[in-house]
Amino acid sequence: MSDTNYFKFSNSVLIAPFLAVLSIWTVFWIELQLGQNFNEFGIYPRRLIGLRGVVLSPFIHGSLEHLYNNTIPLAILTAFLFYFYRSVALKTLIWGVLISGMLTWVIGRTSYHIGASGIIYVLASFIFFKGVFAKHFRLIALSLVVVFIYGSMIWYIFPIEEGISWEGHLSGFVAGLVLAVGLKVKVPKQKKYDWEREDYNEENDPFLKHFDDDGNFIEVPPEETNAKIEIKYHYKKDSKD
Repeated sequence: MSDTNYFKFSNSVLIAPFLAVLSIWTVFWIELQLGQNFNEFGIYPRRLIGLRGVVLSPFIHGSLEHLYNNTIPLAILTAFLFYFYRSVALKTLIWGVLISGMLTWVIGRTSYHIGASGIIYVLASFIFFKGVFAKHFRLIALSLVVVFIYGSMIWYIFPIEEGISWEGHLSGFVAGLVLAVGLKVKVPKQKKYDWEREDYNEENDPFLKHFDDDGNFIEVPPEETNAKIEIKYHYKKDSKD
């Protein structure tokens, strides 16, 4: 598979982030319209009824600020996922929600854990580690972009701020790493030039023969070069003939 076919834009790159953002804003709007608080549908650790939050909690937010802080990272990282890893994008989202949610249910404090930040950590972790493991220059560059933009998020997998579910962040980070290892992606082969190959012999290179070990130009008799020069002539008939 070539880079052109692999890194190909599709409608999902726009539709998936749009649906993700629309879903969390719609749930918040419904809360406001009904005058209800959906926090009780979040993850409540180590209680059976709290398991419903594994699926529902990513859509629930406690305030407009909480919702806004999650909107832009969710949109950007989802777009990255569907553009660079579209073959496993849905699997990453589904398994990311389930794994991170279950981990939060196991290790979380006795409180309701809500918000899309868990899946945001899944996406950031998956994209970063998958790019490193793939060893493809474009995917590694993407990993560096994620680190540059969202690298400061790493601190929030630790209990450094009251009122933030660091357990959900940590669970998302771990889930992303697990999925980066477990999900297989067919990475396009990078084009290798002759000089990049292991069996490449500089002595047979017709260009390098014109230089000595110190980089000085030397004259090489034509018979010693392996380069074959062909001259082709193309004739165009006159339309009057």
